[in-house]
Amino acid sequence: MWKDYSIGFLKKNRASSVSVLVAALISALFLSLLCGLFYNFWKYEIESVVLEEGNWQGRIRGTFAEDAVPEIENFANVKTATIRGDLSDGQTLVVDICFDDMRAAYQDMPLIARQLGVPETSVTYHESLLSNYFIHNPQDSNPPLLLAFYLFVLLLVSVSLILIIHNSFAVSMNARLHQFGILSSIGATPGQIRTCLLQEAAMLCTLPILLGSFIGIALTFGAIQAVNALADGIVGRQEAVFGYHPLVLALTLLASFLTVLISAWLPARKLSKMPPLEAIKNTGELQLKRRKNARLLAFFFGVEGELAGNALKAQRKSLRTATLSLTLSFLGFTLMLSFFTLSGISTNHTYFERYQDAWDVMATLADTKIEDFSATDEIHALAGTDSVIYQKATAVCSVPADAVSEEVKSLGGLEAIAGSDASAADGMYTLQAPLVIMDDRSFARYCAQIGVSPAENGSVVLNRIWDSVNSNFRYKEYVPFLSGNLGTILLQNPADAAAAVTLPVLGFTQEPPVLREEYANDALVQFVSLSTWKQIRETIGNAEPGTYIRILSEKERILTELNAMETELTNVLLGHGIAFEVENRVQEKADNDAMLNGYKLILGALCVLLACIGVANVFSNTLGFIRQRKREFARYMSLGMTPEGMRKMFWIEALVIAGRPVLVTLPITAVFVWLMITASYLDPMEFWAAAPLVPILLFIAALFGFVALAYYLGGKQILQCDLVDALRSDYLV
Repeated sequence: MWKDYSIGFLKKNRASSVSVLVAALISALFLSLLCGLFYNFWKYEIESVVLEEGNWQGRIRGTFAEDAVPEIENFANVKTATIRGDLSDGQTLVVDICFDDMRAAYQDMPLIARQLGVPETSVTYHESLLSNYFIHNPQDSNPPLLLAFYLFVLLLVSVSLILIIHNSFAVSMNARLHQFGILSSIGATPGQIRTCLLQEAAMLCTLPILLGSFIGIALTFGAIQAVNALADGIVGRQEAVFGYHPLVLALTLLASFLTVLISAWLPARKLSKMPPLEAIKNTGELQLKRRKNARLLAFFFGVEGELAGNALKAQRKSLRTATLSLTLSFLGFTLMLSFFTLSGISTNHTYFERYQDAWDVMATLADTKIEDFSATDEIHALAGTDSVIYQKATAVCSVPADAVSEEVKSLGGLEAIAGSDASAADGMYTLQAPLVIMDDRSFARYCAQIGVSPAENGSVVLNRIWDSVNSNFRYKEYVPFLSGNLGTILLQNPADAAAAVTLPVLGFTQEPPVLREEYANDALVQFVSLSTWKQIRETIGNAEPGTYIRILSEKERILTELNAMETELTNVLLGHGIAFEVENRVQEKADNDAMLNGYKLILGALCVLLACIGVANVFSNTLGFIRQRKREFARYMSLGMTPEGMRKMFWIEALVIAGRPVLVTLPITAVFVWLMITASYLDPMEFWAAAPLVPILLFIAALFGFVALAYYLGGKQILQCDLVDALRSDYLV
């Protein structure tokens, strides 16, 4: 009997059934998409770690014999034990260990070390790999929580989806209070009513859950391909390969069915406990507990505006999920775009635009001293390039207090500009004096550019200091540091003040050489030749371990040209057996843009997900409240309202639902942008010129469009039926 009753109701109430079907389909789709993306993200992280760091779970280093490997493999939980090829002193062995049950790695590794007679400090754990399997060191008080965060997001979305489907079921079930009151009065038990409602839920949702799960798998595949396309060309990146495990499908289906079950059970339980007389008396109409005048809507839209305002207040509880989801999605979308826009402007200021005329290709030579580099002539001989080979070192210098420039004195003295970094003792300032050591040819060319005569012994002083009183760090202005009357400068070893040399000052300049370097604001930077460095290196020391090669193209700066230049430089360095890293400015900019686009895609997808949850809730309510709205509008029609007036009410409601998130979000975004611009000292017009107005306007248009579509479909069904019959019928037409 109950089965026939459910089938009959579903056939005669297709509008409410469709809202439940759509809600179940969307929830299953999103759960499947999230589960699939989470699994592929987890799989990609593991593959990347294994590729970069090796497939091992524990590592032990010691001076034991090679026959210790069979001894390690004899441990019950050890799967494999492999000797690495790195024998640093000819006696120390490094053994990589994998376990059958990797969760026991933190318990078994100390036992293995004890058995081999080596201290526990010789044991290393592959934490980056183990943490991806949610295995953490029990002694670590701050384990990585990234994967746990993704699981929390999945749980949070599941709860949101439960609210969506719950609203759909609640709307459908509440419309039948009168029927269930009659059935209860003739002997139907609460258990039978709950069973009937859950039976209907199963009949409606089984197919949408299966369909939504498979659509989610297809969207996961598409998302992985989109990420690969956006990240195509990033040097050193491993391509993501789509994967799907049967357990993921099982988890998705289980989560979807539990979501539907909980969503249907909550209103069914509430309905089954309602007294029969109260249920029979219920008309199913929207009820407003306390009527208030919607003055703003009434002022702009008249009577229809006030009626729409009261209807929205009556639906406030059921629309809560939609309002929250739409607001959070739009807020997250605008804040994300604003943040990335500000970040891009800042990055261009401090890096890409700042150095676009300073370097095109950079090579960093690891553990190589500039005096030991023997390929200088080959580097300078590269066709169509301007190259500089340099190394950096640290030193301090002593400067008489009266040598400070008049401009600095007018700003309050060196202490007012540099603060605690400058202090005078016995009439002398001790200041940081970083050294930039350039090969002789590059140094001679630099001296010619600034009008200084080069010499085999001497330095060029960068004679400038940031005017922190009248300018900010974003738009720096400089004033002369010293008066320019010094003929020599005293350089000292930072660790030993007695180790000092006096260098002739070849010249003062406010124009540094064209290098990819940022100099301290209150330091006296010294540019010296390699010949000079050879004379003072034993005294000053403190040279950085690497040497740099800066190449600036004299040709057209396009990626193909720079790639060819990078290849030529690589071939030269490879011919000398030097360990190095090469960077390409245009390629680096492209990689940076690709990564930002990837971040935008991922975060934007989450915002769209929230928006879809909100829009789905709006569809659920508008399609599900057909019976209640029929009764409401039948009463309005009896008082003389025309169909045009009813359409106007629907449009007003749609405008309020879609407009509220926009009105809440835009002021918050404006305050956020203002605070970020103020904190970063950016020119507001720079942000306005690059403001992401088009995507924000498209998001707003989509928001209004989908909400309007939901109300159009719901209103069309109401206006096409006999509203007088709706007051008498217990079934929906």
